[in-house]
Amino acid sequence: MFRPDLSRRTLLKGAMLSGGVLAVPAWARGQSIGMGDVRRGFDEASGPAIDLHVAEGMHTVGKRRGHAIAVNGSVPGPLLRLKEGTSVRLAVHNGLDVDTSVHWHGLLLPFQLDGVPGVSFPGIPAGETFVAEFPVRQSGTYWWHSHSDLQEQSGHYGPIVVDPAGPDPVAADRDYVLLLSEFTPMHPHDVMRKLKTGEEYFNYKKTSWTDDYPMSGEQRRMWARMRMMPTDILDVTAPAYTYLANGHGPDDGLEYAFRPGERIRLRIINGSAMTFFNIRIPGLKLTVVAADGQNVHPVEVDEFQIGTAETYDIVIEPQTAEAYSIVAESMGRSGMALATLASRPGARAAVPPLRDAPLLTMADMGMNHDLPGMDHGTGSGSAMDHGSMDHSAMGHGPAASDTGGMGAMDHGDMNMRDVSKLPPDVKVSPGLDMVSSNPADRMGDPGVGLDNVEGRVLNYRDLVALARNDDPRTPSRQMEIHLTGNMERYMWSFDGTKFSAVSDEPIRFAYNERVRVKLVNDTMMAHPIHLHGHFFELVNGAPEGFQPQKHTMIVQPGGSATFDLTADEPGDWAFHCHLLYHMHSGMFQIVTVASPEDAA
Repeated sequence: MFRPDLSRRTLLKGAMLSGGVLAVPAWARGQSIGMGDVRRGFDEASGPAIDLHVAEGMHTVGKRRGHAIAVNGSVPGPLLRLKEGTSVRLAVHNGLDVDTSVHWHGLLLPFQLDGVPGVSFPGIPAGETFVAEFPVRQSGTYWWHSHSDLQEQSGHYGPIVVDPAGPDPVAADRDYVLLLSEFTPMHPHDVMRKLKTGEEYFNYKKTSWTDDYPMSGEQRRMWARMRMMPTDILDVTAPAYTYLANGHGPDDGLEYAFRPGERIRLRIINGSAMTFFNIRIPGLKLTVVAADGQNVHPVEVDEFQIGTAETYDIVIEPQTAEAYSIVAESMGRSGMALATLASRPGARAAVPPLRDAPLLTMADMGMNHDLPGMDHGTGSGSAMDHGSMDHSAMGHGPAASDTGGMGAMDHGDMNMRDVSKLPPDVKVSPGLDMVSSNPADRMGDPGVGLDNVEGRVLNYRDLVALARNDDPRTPSRQMEIHLTGNMERYMWSFDGTKFSAVSDEPIRFAYNERVRVKLVNDTMMAHPIHLHGHFFELVNGAPEGFQPQKHTMIVQPGGSATFDLTADEPGDWAFHCHLLYHMHSGMFQIVTVASPEDAA
């Protein structure tokens, strides 16, 4: 259990955050330890006391086989079925030869039980047990995963469903969980090394390899001058990854039974390490009824994008077709996870082919200006015509002299290092290779590549809370945090500073303080940003008092997104990008919320 006499500073010195310098497990050192096969799929665990046993094993998906970290013998680990208003005792038994941990993603609980080594507890040593016992304060769809080293990539994760204490506002005849993730036979540290060697290592759709992309010669020259790739959508893609649905590969035939006319609730969890998924079910409308476990006014769409660590509940009503394909296409469109709604065992529907890979746009570089000759549509994925672009109108004149000794990065006529646009608390360093010149609010964007697809696509502005929020106060202060990085060197950070577990000063909030936080993405990649221990309200134009609450929010490339936070959960909490290798590389910070006694 957590020792209250351990200070945060002591914890930070004694443990490194997910991806720190930890002992390498025996299987990663090439030693044979007689591991058995882990099961694909998961069981359900419920009741007032639940035991979770963490161990190594071998995982086979299709024709690929690799090492895994399994919980209770399966990947994913068990579905934890909890009940709002009760208490639960979760005992995590570490059968590994290195430390482990479990973070209960989205659950409100004391910070000492949150499961982040170096922040809230020291971690669970090999052979030992950690017990988290707490009241269940909410209902909804959540998940759990390791926060130690890079174990999450290896299978150390699973779903959580919390049933409401009273009537459920979502009526459904069947209730299913769809947990999306990835499998790679590579050790996660090998993946990290390859990304550090060359961030384009897993980009199998580089424009230099093909002439199939709809770009003019001028567009290709522009990207070449900037030493950037418009296909740099995701850092790791298929075939390095096989995309999984409840631990099953696309050829495994995962089925969900239905009868025509039934209302089916599908709880979709993105438990991946690095992948955004685009979700659609050809032939059916999707009614979104909850986001990150919080009920929203129903929104009917044809498709939506789910970022890493987000959850969405949808209701579908299959009709006369024998089967429907549930398609979770990776954002870069290199592969998909697949399941089937089947009216009888073995029934199948047509699976749509992978769509053409999207391309980044000027909007993704923070240049979403209405300039002659620029066709940027409403966001990512649009074609670019730069033939008559007036670069002088962009405000990219000579860069400020304070460039950290690196000089301005002037790619052609477009200066991507105009650091005069940065606030003074953003550190200009080799870890920052781009500044968004016009970081417009992109909360109305559907996500990279989805602005020109057929049908209606969900965006954050569609979300309206079903119940009125409990804190109507206007924020008393505002703060701005920049998401920064150097893609070529694979360096990621907040405000230009890579996290240092021992020396960094945390972000501090007074107890019950109401704060508006603006996140500005100075990179050309989308980042799912997660705050532990709290829900925040999206500033998305929803009616007053009905802003949707989430624990994870996508910040689109080159743009901004804003949330309001009531800091009412005292303690030290992790705040980070939920792309595993971005967090591992430094896009991480600690949020400290003062105790009520301090406020008094």
